[in-house]
Amino acid sequence: MSISVDPRAQVSSRAHLGANVSVGPFAVIEDNVIIGDGTTIGPMAFIGNGARIGKDCRIHHAATVGHAPQDLKYDNEPTTCELGDRNVVREYATIHRGTGEGGRTLIGNDNFLMAYIHIAHDCELGNNIVMSSAAMMAGHCVVEDFVTLGGILPIHQFVRIGCHAMVGGLLRISKDVPPYALTGGQPTVFEGLNSIGLRRRGFSPKTLEALDRAYTLIYRSKLNISTGLAKVRDDASLMAFPEVQHVVEFFAASKRGVIGGPRLSGER
Repeated sequence: MSISVDPRAQVSSRAHLGANVSVGPFAVIEDNVIIGDGTTIGPMAFIGNGARIGKDCRIHHAATVGHAPQDLKYDNEPTTCELGDRNVVREYATIHRGTGEGGRTLIGNDNFLMAYIHIAHDCELGNNIVMSSAAMMAGHCVVEDFVTLGGILPIHQFVRIGCHAMVGGLLRISKDVPPYALTGGQPTVFEGLNSIGLRRRGFSPKTLEALDRAYTLIYRSKLNISTGLAKVRDDASLMAFPEVQHVVEFFAASKRGVIGGPRLSGER
């Protein structure tokens, strides 16, 4: 086992570093930290108490993982910030640990989190997410797998973003974004299916057609969203697709409400 720690770094004796971990100059690693094999901690990075970082991650210059949450109620309770394997966290990103006794911020595998992003306390991110520079996520958000988030993007607390969605930059997200969707506009609305991304990930033409039909009923049929969803649920040919089932379940579980659709011809 080979661990490389720059002599100018500060690493707690109560931190556990796996095999082939590298720690750069002026990095700080606090107590109760676990870092998996092959992970690199860059210069001036801060890894806070309760951080759990998986294997083969790259934590870049001056990034912060596992610092105390920005929550006035937080009273130094033991909480964690848990990253899976092969995550890239670019420079000056900030990822905070959970708040309240046993709170957890959870991030899966293979995510690319660009410079200056912020992930607040108790968020849950899946796998293969791209979060562009200066996107900012408030507490308790949930982001499913294969989501792409544009830059300079504030996301309200408790918002959910469905899998394979693409959210444009410079938007404001205050409601849930459904799976497989493209978003844009001010206020933010559904602009269509993320067809290019879905094709690149191997979704079949039949699945794309079913999703497009479902979203046409939900957003483009001049029905209200509840009535459009009911028509989707009643269509056995659509509900045969697991992806359409997920769309219906996502809407049903929403607590903040889901973004609206585009303005249709003739509407004011």
